[in-house]
Amino acid sequence: MAVWDDLVGQDRVTEQLSAAARDADAFVTAAASVPGEAPPSGGSMTHAWLFTGPPGSGRATAARAFAAALQCVSPDRAVGGAPGCGFCEGCHTALVGTHADVEFVRTDQLSIGVKETRDLVRRAQLSPAGGRWQVIVLEDADRLTEGAGNVLLKAVEEPAPRTVWLLCAPSLEDVLPTIRSRCRLLTLRTPPVAAVADILARRDGIEPELAARVARATQGHIGRARRLATDERARARRAAVLKLPLRVDDVGGCLKAAQELIDAAAEDAKQVAEEVDTKETEELRAALGAAAGTGSRLPRGTAGAMKELQDRQKRRSTRTQRDSLDLALVDLTGFYRDVLAMQLGSRAEVANADMQDALERVARASGPERTLRRIEAIIDCRRALDRNVAPLLAVEAMTMALRAG
Repeated sequence: MAVWDDLVGQDRVTEQLSAAARDADAFVTAAASVPGEAPPSGGSMTHAWLFTGPPGSGRATAARAFAAALQCVSPDRAVGGAPGCGFCEGCHTALVGTHADVEFVRTDQLSIGVKETRDLVRRAQLSPAGGRWQVIVLEDADRLTEGAGNVLLKAVEEPAPRTVWLLCAPSLEDVLPTIRSRCRLLTLRTPPVAAVADILARRDGIEPELAARVARATQGHIGRARRLATDERARARRAAVLKLPLRVDDVGGCLKAAQELIDAAAEDAKQVAEEVDTKETEELRAALGAAAGTGSRLPRGTAGAMKELQDRQKRRSTRTQRDSLDLALVDLTGFYRDVLAMQLGSRAEVANADMQDALERVARASGPERTLRRIEAIIDCRRALDRNVAPLLAVEAMTMALRAG
């Protein structure tokens, strides 16, 4: 199993990264006797990369695979094999996140601030412990604050020898122009539905029919497809969202549907909290010297650390609710896209085939122009949420617009 096996439907990107890893390996081998020499700036390899692509395309997966390939120590490399075997210690530890020279940075908060970025930049100045590359994978480069972006800029402008930055963001516009101009761009595409269904069945053991259905429903978003296939509650929440277009016939229905959409996002955040917060809290209490059990008192002088954790968990809950709500709006957009396809006589297979009756009902009751206005109303709601408009107000405005069409 090569490190690229989980990178679905991205053959062109895989070829580029494989070539870069091969050149990087040749450089390390040739420069072993020249300490401190800067990495190559031309050819296939460079010191800073920017992975962009729509949600679910596998930006972080590509960056992780490349990081592993850069650390590959398989003997096969010496006889012409490409780095990235997936089995050697370098590949394995990089893929599971325990390699000493690979730092994975992701945030469950709304942004990445200056302090965290400065810590990263200091880490990037260190020489590789294993003698190959110091790799920093920043999975949420789009969440850097302006100040944090300026801190990162200097590190990308003047990279330390043997340091490689791998930045991930949905699009070029989500990254400061000064940073993106210093990175090599790799653009990933939405994976084909069939490829997503295949990997769900082959790698995750999902029943083929279910794998095909969730891959089609999420239009190739690998992470969401896997969650729908493995989480019955996620499927139930999505089904409830897709019934919303049938419930906006009057003002009362619009307001009730909006509240239920907000409540569903809150429930999703609560589920995440149940899975993560309790474990985090107990681990911190143990680290601070508290006895096991939630009723024991914390040692003196440690309350600040617990308060900091609680604040971080609260910010994570806010982000989770926003992300969950945004995913619901994406599903809703997909519903009306299917309606529009029916109204225009498209023969393409609809994404929400399990909602065929509802799709036909809405399609018969309106025309393409009204459907386009409804899609625009959902897009306006997403933009309002990005501007930090109160979620309930934004969603209520959207449901009223769906009713008016």
